Amino acid sequence: MSHPFRRRAWIAGLAVLAASPAAAASASADTLVSVGSPTTPFSQNKQNEPAVAIDPAHPNVVAAGSNDEIDMEACNAGPDDDCPFTPGVGVSGIYFSRTSGASWTQPTYTGLTGRNCLGTVGDTDPPCTPTTGPIGTLPNYAAAGLVSDGDPAVAWGPVRGSDGRFSWANGSRLYYANLASAVPGASPFKGSEAIAVSHTDDVGATWSAPAIASRQSGALFSDKEQIWADNAASSPHFGTVYVCYAAFRGNGTGGGGQPLNVLTSRDGGTSWTQHQVTPAANNTHSRNGFGRSGCTVRTDSTGRVYVFDYQFGFNATGAAPGPIQMITSDDGGAHFGRPVNLFTAFDTCNYFEPSIGRCVEDGVGGARSDLSPAPSVDIANGAPNGTDATNRIVMSWVDGRAGVDHEQVMFSTSAAGGTSFSTPVAVQQGTDRGYYSAPAISPDGRNVWLVYNAFTTPFRTSAVGPGNDRELIGVVRHATATTAGVGAFTTVHRGAPGDARGSSQNDLAAEFLGDYVYAAATRTYGAAVWNDMRRGADCPAVDAYRQALHDEAVATGTQTAEAEEPRGADDGAAQPEPAATAQPPDVQQACPAAFGNSDIFGGSFPNP
Repeated sequence: MSHPFRRRAWIAGLAVLAASPAAAASASADTLVSVGSPTTPFSQNKQNEPAVAIDPAHPNVVAAGSNDEIDMEACNAGPDDDCPFTPGVGVSGIYFSRTSGASWTQPTYTGLTGRNCLGTVGDTDPPCTPTTGPIGTLPNYAAAGLVSDGDPAVAWGPVRGSDGRFSWANGSRLYYANLASAVPGASPFKGSEAIAVSHTDDVGATWSAPAIASRQSGALFSDKEQIWADNAASSPHFGTVYVCYAAFRGNGTGGGGQPLNVLTSRDGGTSWTQHQVTPAANNTHSRNGFGRSGCTVRTDSTGRVYVFDYQFGFNATGAAPGPIQMITSDDGGAHFGRPVNLFTAFDTCNYFEPSIGRCVEDGVGGARSDLSPAPSVDIANGAPNGTDATNRIVMSWVDGRAGVDHEQVMFSTSAAGGTSFSTPVAVQQGTDRGYYSAPAISPDGRNVWLVYNAFTTPFRTSAVGPGNDRELIGVVRHATATTAGVGAFTTVHRGAPGDARGSSQNDLAAEFLGDYVYAAATRTYGAAVWNDMRRGADCPAVDAYRQALHDEAVATGTQTAEAEEPRGADDGAAQPEPAATAQPPDVQQACPAAFGNSDIFGGSFPNP
């Protein structure tokens, strides 16, 4: 939701230890996380926006989530130039590792699926009618009249016993939060998108029914949630679960208010209370009136709740400055303080792609970069016991202040409970152009991990031709933390590159890589997940279509395509604009089989 018309502001800064110069990558291996994904057809081969969490009580057990379209119809179903989201079919993928992230499995459940809709060549076959069958996404949604719509978020917490108390001795519970819409014809809640939470106590063998956690109204589009469970037994609020999310009133059009809300559950995710923690009024300095989004929620060993967000800025040209904010609670989420501006971040909107009405970073027809400055945060809270916590806070985001082709991965830290932070510094390796980033810190506060996606090629002014590839890479870095601060980062892994043009929105109008990456850490290793294009394939026919959309938008001065389909799996803020005259190709006939094959890769790396 970043926008092109901006107003500049001065940067407010506090102190961080300098990062190291570029370091050589090690030979550490990575692995495919989205293991159920086929390499073809599009969009069944499409995954993005990964999340990851490690069970504090069983550090070998790791869970990951993503937007996973494994259950969608093929493009040849119905019109061959149309690759829609199949109505009623979910996209919240789930994966498990019992090997500390070295290998992964993807469970198979039963639910509504479009896998049966492969279609035939030509446009005479009927639209897809989903059936009940095997799915690779969260179960129990269709039975509740719901569709899991992505924006995955995962967190482990303790199980609540029959005595009403939480304890790791009772077992571990994985919470999965995502956006949810209604199965066509059903009305399970008010508004267009809600926040749903489900959980499993047996590493995905069985799942609860999803609970609608957000307090919905008929005009509410809930978006960009993150979840956390208070997982340190030293906390007086141990076991309490928190979800932060952006509440777009007016169903995401930007015409209504947009507060940040925090949901709290004290009974293991069965019931939820809601608190509005920022003003409802939108940021008047942001195009279309959008306010804040991209939140993160964490707790320290004393149970203090920390919520962070980014408030969109405004500028006439180039990247816009906006504050990263912190909101805290000292009573388990019963009350929250006022938002505190920590420092200024600049979005990466140094180029606004008119054909999709969004900011992009890699080139014409590129992947949106709207939430690059949203802060990702972790706290060394000593889980599962809390006894060796340092409560150091680590934060990262991607910043566009240096201009196009110089996007930076920024890092800051606090050892003072957020009362002061170090001056943000750039910590990307060499000339990497940061895209999305996330830090993690070990529970004892000794090791800091950082994962980011980056482009290694410069901004491309054309979508067409072999010289206009956009090489995307996943990078993992490490630093040692002491009482004095966080030391220099060194690179422990660089993944294989891939051409981002091989990714796609379902409407084909632009690339699509989602809005974030993720990391987690134990006392012995760090785990990271990222978007990966190494197994994808560029499609020249789609490149030509995207270029035509761009040229038409430039010539007419109007947006000619949606920013993505109106599904919560991506971003519902975009509204339809006049139709383009450029026509998409028949994908399965015109493109390589691996077109659209974006994957989730990850790695598990021992402490140096």
